[in-house]
Amino acid sequence: MGRPRRGAGRWLRAALASLVIGAVVIPLAGAAQAEVPAPAPVPSRPVTAGTLEATYAANRANAAAASRMATAHGDRHRAAADRALAGPRRHLLAFDGRGAGLATEVLGDLAHADHVAVLVPGSDTGLDTYGRFHNAALALHRRLDAAAPVGTRTAVVAWLGYATPGTVSAAVATTSRAEEAAPRLRALVGELRRIAGQRAQIALLCHSYGSVVCGRAAHGLDVADIVLVGSPGTGSGSVTALDTRARVWATRGTDDWVAHVPHVGADLFGTTVGFGTDPVASAFGARVFAAGDGGHSAYFAPGSRALANLARIVLGLTAEVTRD
Repeated sequence: MGRPRRGAGRWLRAALASLVIGAVVIPLAGAAQAEVPAPAPVPSRPVTAGTLEATYAANRANAAAASRMATAHGDRHRAAADRALAGPRRHLLAFDGRGAGLATEVLGDLAHADHVAVLVPGSDTGLDTYGRFHNAALALHRRLDAAAPVGTRTAVVAWLGYATPGTVSAAVATTSRAEEAAPRLRALVGELRRIAGQRAQIALLCHSYGSVVCGRAAHGLDVADIVLVGSPGTGSGSVTALDTRARVWATRGTDDWVAHVPHVGADLFGTTVGFGTDPVASAFGARVFAAGDGGHSAYFAPGSRALANLARIVLGLTAEVTRD
């Protein structure tokens, strides 16, 4: 994104130090950990409304096999996480137990949904921490069910479809993981369109580093809303630069530490360090809405102001969204 703005030099020097440390320390730490074995994922085939249940069943079976392999390997924590996802009431659109793990889970009747919310997670989200991500999706789905007008059907898609960066890592300060993830997110939206049809309204709810992923995927994406939640930035300077027809929203809780992240950006060594304009700043041009006084992990807390507004956005009740 060109040269950094004046005053950003100190932060960029720190970022460079982090990149160097990350390049040396983090790979060594990872090398010391044996990877948990898991079966290859179910072969990818186009999913339709008619094949949805068979897809869920196949991915549950794969998760069950991954749990057995993790148990044999001695990793009880991963085994329990995989076993939970293999439960008979879980609807897995995709599952890959290898490495940190990937999963796409559906809550609700996706094939007949009028409104679909896609949750895009931020850093440190993998199968070992999937429970908290699932809880956020579950809280949103329950809120949607409670707030939806009579006869309106909803679904939530928890998309752990990319290798999220670690909070303490070099990758979390660059757009590299987001650039790798963006084509996958675009493919997911296409798949949801094939399953739910053109009438369904799709909203992306992008938390933390997930908002960088959404920013990279936004161009021409067939969604009604893109919501930046606790965002450090998108890698773009403004809503206009995202080049999307979607409504773009942004929010931040008053106790969210992301408010202290420097909003700068510079191209260094073939990648972009920093994420540019603050999404809740007027210069960015998003529709800013109230999130209450919660912290970085509180946006999907049941009963919270943030969750109520997120549900209104997903349901298209834009006039009811509250501002600060």
